[in-house]
Amino acid sequence: MNHSFTILLILLFVIFTGCKKDSNPTSASNDSPTFNYAGKIYNTMKIGNQTWLKENLNVGTMIRGDQNQTNNGTIEKYCYDNDTANCSKYGGLYQWDEAMQYSTNPGVQGICPEGWHIPSYDEFQTLAKSVNGDGNSLKAIGEGYSDGAGTNTTGFGALLAGSRQSGGYFEDLHYYPFFWSTTTSSTSDAVYFYIPYENNYTGGWNTYSKDYGISVRCVKN
Repeated sequence: MNHSFTILLILLFVIFTGCKKDSNPTSASNDSPTFNYAGKIYNTMKIGNQTWLKENLNVGTMIRGDQNQTNNGTIEKYCYDNDTANCSKYGGLYQWDEAMQYSTNPGVQGICPEGWHIPSYDEFQTLAKSVNGDGNSLKAIGEGYSDGAGTNTTGFGALLAGSRQSGGYFEDLHYYPFFWSTTTSSTSDAVYFYIPYENNYTGGWNTYSKDYGISVRCVKN
């Protein structure tokens, strides 16, 4: 009986200490989990108190730049220069309404995965403050020039993906990464976040017509 009781105590101790360790994983905040969304693997990382996707969204069916994306039940995207290889490298480009899935609510999921949402401009500003305004730390290595060369020390990996202009043509590839926010400045314009290619800063407040097609980067709820 004493021998059996001793074994029981040892088993209970192992179970208890194992459960206690699992309930508070010290390395959880340093993990970089991945998940599949619409057939593509996305990686995540934490910057300050926010968790971001490491990649621009590349979800939907490509349409040509001379067409407008419409509320037709299918997510549509532009690929720079109408080349699908550019979507594979830089992600899709989306008009604001398409990205928001025709909602105007701040914090809406839009085309982001479940549990994620399109950031407000304030959330982008929080990101900029978390890196002390160091734009190079947010740019992928090989992106940017001279004083604006990316170091990607945060893992954010911003690519200078350019934009689809409201006239249907493309420009600014290798010059700017633009990201939609849910913040609007008027019924026709929305606020975007950008990182300049030529210096080590994060972009300030600026707007585009909602007809422009630019990148989408999601933040976790």
